[in-house]
Amino acid sequence: MNAAEVPILVLTGADHDYAQRLAQRCQLQVLSATNANLDQYEFVLELTPTQLQLRWLAAPKMLPLVVDFSQGKAAFRAAKASLKDEAIGRACGLAKYKSATILDGTAGLGRDALVLAQLGATVLLRERNPVVAALLLDGLQRLQHSDASLAARLQWYDDSYQGSIEVVYLDPMYPKNDRKQRAAVKKDMQMFQQLVGADHDADQLLADARAKAQYRVVVKRPQHADFLDQQPPQSQVISKKHRFDIYLTEQSHDSSQ
Repeated sequence: MNAAEVPILVLTGADHDYAQRLAQRCQLQVLSATNANLDQYEFVLELTPTQLQLRWLAAPKMLPLVVDFSQGKAAFRAAKASLKDEAIGRACGLAKYKSATILDGTAGLGRDALVLAQLGATVLLRERNPVVAALLLDGLQRLQHSDASLAARLQWYDDSYQGSIEVVYLDPMYPKNDRKQRAAVKKDMQMFQQLVGADHDADQLLADARAKAQYRVVVKRPQHADFLDQQPPQSQVISKKHRFDIYLTEQSHDSSQ
């Protein structure tokens, strides 16, 4: 769907100036709760006095979606993360590059980025969908106040970034054609998938990532999925539900995981 059709709705007591800044940055529109007509929208970003949240108006009983790096299941998983238990960390080479700078080129809700940051990496977040970008930016803003140390390892990325990037991580959205697969997806991810859809240009993402990464590109894929751009990786790390395809650069001089 067209992300521009998702407005920011400023609820009573929320910071209207903050909503305007966020909307300008993500190219979204702002509505006031006092005179908003939401009949034409499927989704709305609600700015409350404490957070930005995505509500699926077509599913009113579903809880709104929030990016929260400090609490909740994702934060609990990340806080307990270890290289032994997290295939993503091993795939990104954190056993060797312990404090690597990783560009998460498809940051989504930031959950994988949070794990990598807790494992010691500095993670640059890049998200092309403006609605999801707004949720991420709000999550990062709140993290600044709750955990400054972690916030320093989770940073927003833009094209003006001049630093080195050792690893580029990609988790492109995969088309969900199977009803059983869709039914198994958690409710918050159902909302996310409905909003974002599939990344039909995922093959091009791989080419761009290989041009940016100093040492390796890591692509998270479902077990049954084809390789991106039909390019076999040099190595893989396999987890219970996914695989991580590893593309080493000429600079890496490293065939290990």
